[in-house]
Amino acid sequence: MRTQVAIVGAGPSGMLLSHLLEREGVESVVLEARSEDYVASRVRAGVLESSSVDLLRQVGLGDRLDGEGLHHSGILLHWPGERHRIDFVDLVGRGVWVYGQTEVQKDLVAARRAAGQRVEYEVSETSIHDVHTDRPFVSFVDAGGVPRRLEADVVVGCDGSHGPCRTAITDRGAWERTYPFAWLGVLADVAPSTGELIYAWHPDGFALHSMRSESVSRFYLQVEPDEDLAAWSDNRIWESLAARLGDEPGGWRLSTGAIREKSILPMRSHVAAPLRQGRLFLAGDAGHVVPPTGAKGLNLAIADVALLAPALSAMLRDGDSSLADTYSERALRRVWRCTQFSWWMTMMLHRHGDDFDAELQISQLRWVTTSRAGAQGLAENYAGLPLEL
Repeated sequence: MRTQVAIVGAGPSGMLLSHLLEREGVESVVLEARSEDYVASRVRAGVLESSSVDLLRQVGLGDRLDGEGLHHSGILLHWPGERHRIDFVDLVGRGVWVYGQTEVQKDLVAARRAAGQRVEYEVSETSIHDVHTDRPFVSFVDAGGVPRRLEADVVVGCDGSHGPCRTAITDRGAWERTYPFAWLGVLADVAPSTGELIYAWHPDGFALHSMRSESVSRFYLQVEPDEDLAAWSDNRIWESLAARLGDEPGGWRLSTGAIREKSILPMRSHVAAPLRQGRLFLAGDAGHVVPPTGAKGLNLAIADVALLAPALSAMLRDGDSSLADTYSERALRRVWRCTQFSWWMTMMLHRHGDDFDAELQISQLRWVTTSRAGAQGLAENYAGLPLEL
C-alpha cells in the first residue's frame, strides 16, 4: 500500500486530519487498532471552544453541531453556601458549545465515508519504520490476519497516549504530573438540572454537573485513584452529587434518573516534546494529555491538526518544509498554556492537602468570582484561545 500521509488512529484527531488534508489535495490512509463501533462509542470530551467550532464550520462539519449542540455563555462556580456565574460572553465576547466527542466522531466518519477515505480498522502489531528517511512506512496486521506494509511520505501518530507512535520518537523529553485523585464519571438519562455547567468545590471532593443533550446529563465526582467502582451504588452517587452540588430543600434541586454508564477516570498531565522526529509527527493525546477539568483535550487535538494539515500540504505539494519544521514548537505553545490552565482549574477545585489548602482554595474561588480580572482570565482560557498562539 502507498499513500502520502499514513495516519495512525481513527479518533477525532486522525479523522479530522484526513479531512483537512483532503481539502488541501493530499491523500491519506488511516489505521486504527479498535473497531469502528468502539471508536464511535467512546464517551470522552463534551465541550468545544469557540475556535474549535469556528474551524469545524469552516471545513463543512458544522451543520449538526449548529442544530444539536448546546451553546453556553458561561459556567457556575459553587462551594458550600455560595454560587457564582462566570459570564464568558460578557467577559471575553465568546462562549463554548456542549457537543460530545461521540457526535464529533459521527460527523467526521460520515464526511470521510462520503469522500471515500480509506480506513483500516482492527489492525494489530502496528510498528513505525524509517522515520529518518523520506520513505517511512508502517507495518501492521490487518483485520483478516494478513501482514501489511503501508508506505508513505509522512506518518502522523493520532493513536493516543498508549499507541506505538509516541514510543517511536526516541529523542524526546517527557513531563508528567499524576494527581492524587480520580473522577467517577456518570452518564445518566436525565435532563440537565440547570442550563449551565456547575463546577463545585466541597469538603468531600470536587463535583461537576455537565450535559450531553437536553435529555442526557454527564456528572463527575472526585474519588480516590484506586476507587472500587462496585462500591458506588446509584443511590450513593446521587446522594454525593446532591450534597456536593448544593441541592437544598426550597432551593436548587438535582434531577435524578437512570444511570447508563459509570467509569473511573485517572487524572494526569503529560507532555512529550518534540512532537516530531524525522517524518513522524504526533498530534492529540499521542503528544499530550491534560486532566479534563479545563475541557481542553479534544480542543488541543483539533488545534494540533489545524496546524499540521497546512504544514504537511506545503511540504508535500510545494516542497516548503518551513511550517512542518516549526510545527512542534508552535503546537507546544498552546499545549503548555492549556496544560497550565487545566492544572490551575484542577488544583483550585479538587479537595487535597489539609485545612490550610482548603482555605487557600476558597480564597482563590472568591477572587475569581468577585474580581473581573480573575474572572476574565478564567473565561479567556476556558472559552478558547486562538488555534495558534
